Amino acid sequence: MKQLPMLIDAPSLDRLLRQDSPPLVIDCQAALSDHAAGRKAWLAGHIPGAGHADLESDLSGAKTAETGRHPLPIPEDFRRFLADVGLTPERPVVVYDDSGGAFAVRCWWLLRWFGHGQAALLDGGLSAWREHIDRLETGQSETDPSDYTGTPNQMPVVNADELQQGLEQDRLRLIDARGPVRFRGEEEPIDAVAGHIPGAVNLPFADNLDEQGRWKPVETLRERFVAALPPHEAGQAVHMCGSGVSACHNLFAMEYAGLKGSALYVGSWSEWIRDPSRPVARGE
Repeated sequence: MKQLPMLIDAPSLDRLLRQDSPPLVIDCQAALSDHAAGRKAWLAGHIPGAGHADLESDLSGAKTAETGRHPLPIPEDFRRFLADVGLTPERPVVVYDDSGGAFAVRCWWLLRWFGHGQAALLDGGLSAWREHIDRLETGQSETDPSDYTGTPNQMPVVNADELQQGLEQDRLRLIDARGPVRFRGEEEPIDAVAGHIPGAVNLPFADNLDEQGRWKPVETLRERFVAALPPHEAGQAVHMCGSGVSACHNLFAMEYAGLKGSALYVGSWSEWIRDPSRPVARGE
């Protein structure tokens, strides 16, 4: 199979799934308010053959008093998950959810972080599949486990200290993917402190999508992020959100638009506010 594009539409995925060597499909449905909802939704209906990645147990590690809400998984745990769903080094992967890609992009990023470059995102997610294909499977999918290994730490990340120093020295452009109300500190429905990291610019991840929940044209995405970067380069951009999940949406958008090399602040806001000595800003 030839190299997959980063973004694939439902009819193209359907054609690939009918081939002798189909891509691996991973369902990433999730809900921050109900940790069991994602698996329940997958069991209720998913793309035929798709395995499920649980945001809390597969795409994240155990939360501690120092981390954000969704720290990176232990590499061996993530390797075991990939082996359990049947990934092999040469097999492409397509990830999707029913939330505009907000959760699937975390799986996409982790695959790249683990050295698996053949990873794509289904444009429009499960709703696009229902609209164009309308063929679902219910219950548990049968999988053929592999001995997948992979090599972690293949994508750039920054920690809180590196971020704070980089911002103080004006070496980084911090991009916050949360909605404007949370960014300004007017409301905070999840974390204990409202506001944002001083120096951050707010580019809500939802604005990467059109009214139908599809990704905007690559030229539009490129213009959006190019306008936010100066005087910094793409490789100096760092993405954050509440816990390092939807931040990957903006990181994906930049990569898709040809703006390569940006980093993820995995801990994001929920980690930053663990230390009361770290600065917090409110308003624009």
